Amino acid sequence: MKVLVLGIGNILFGDEGIGVHLCNYLKVNYSFESQDNSIEFVDGGTLANMLIPLIVEYDNVLVLDCVSVDGANIGDTYSFSFDKIPSCITWAGSAHEVEMLQTLHLTKMMGDLPPVHIVGIVPEVIGEDTAFTLSQSLIKGAITMENEAISYLESIGFICKKIKNIPLQEIANNSYKGF
Repeated sequence: MKVLVLGIGNILFGDEGIGVHLCNYLKVNYSFESQDNSIEFVDGGTLANMLIPLIVEYDNVLVLDCVSVDGANIGDTYSFSFDKIPSCITWAGSAHEVEMLQTLHLTKMMGDLPPVHIVGIVPEVIGEDTAFTLSQSLIKGAITMENEAISYLESIGFICKKIKNIPLQEIANNSYKGF
């Protein structure tokens, strides 16, 4: 099985880049072993519909992103299947979130959507000043996000081992370089 870990977000706007940053964090800090599965980590940025040709090439997709949730606290993390999006998730907090939701719906309508699991976190900073700095609430919540992503990958057959401990903020500071 080919697995895609897809980081979504705009890295220029603080917390909104968490999907990309966490994708890079996992890629750099963990090893992923499986006899039956391969894994690829991709910075999907804000490409939305342009990601459809990529998404359909995989058997399973893990999306990492920020989400909007009515009444939630900054740093709250949500882990769910695309087929079972909780009603409290609005995904209306930033321009890229609505587009990513539409991208997944369009891919599903075409009959090409593989199983998709989403791990999202409620951000503090969306689209204010250009900055790579992540809020402290998000950094604390990202630990849960990391654990949920690892748990999901283990549930589909990967052995995940932490091999480095580069801090998330350091990853965020360098995400623009690619990993």
